[in-house]
Amino acid sequence: MELFLDFLKEVLKGIIRVTSGHYFQMKFLEERKTTPRRHKQKGGFQNKK
Repeated sequence: MELFLDFLKEVLKGIIRVTSGHYFQMKFLEERKTTPRRHKQKGGFQNKK
C-alpha cells in the first residue's frame, strides 16, 4: 500500500510540474512575440520605358 501511495505521489508531482511549466510558457514566454509581422507585398511596380 505504501509503495502505491509513493507511486501516486510521484505521478501527481510530474503532472503538476508539466502543467505549471506549460502555464508559465504560455503566460510569460509567448507574450514577447506580440510584434505583428508584415506580409510581403505581392507584385510590384514595373518601370516601363
